[in-house]
Amino acid sequence: MSTTAMAAGSLDAVFGALADPIRRGILDRLSGGEATVAELTAPFGVSQPAISRHLKVLERAGLITRTRRATARLSHLEAEPLRAAATWLVGYREYWDESYDRLDELLAGLQDGKADRSPPGDPTGRSTS
Repeated sequence: MSTTAMAAGSLDAVFGALADPIRRGILDRLSGGEATVAELTAPFGVSQPAISRHLKVLERAGLITRTRRATARLSHLEAEPLRAAATWLVGYREYWDESYDRLDELLAGLQDGKADRSPPGDPTGRSTS
């Protein structure tokens, strides 16, 4: 598999994981430190098995790692895949910024030319008098 294909697959997994509000909430919680499944379950009002399924999706996307400490299974945020997704999105931000700049220029040109335009109904600009 090529590096580009691997990167695209990783981005697909990251954006797929981020598509769910519970998984985004889990990541928000983990940004404050590691947590157990029970600690992650409390704010969402869903079962521990449901949270465990969400954690598996996040883990496959590389957004979390899970470790055991005694009997507890702790989840940790892995932010690097989020950086890769943000870097990918920056290119589109630049595209939209340039598009808005072009639109601003067009609108400014239309405003400047408004006083010089012919009356409505005369698309040729010729005088009718």
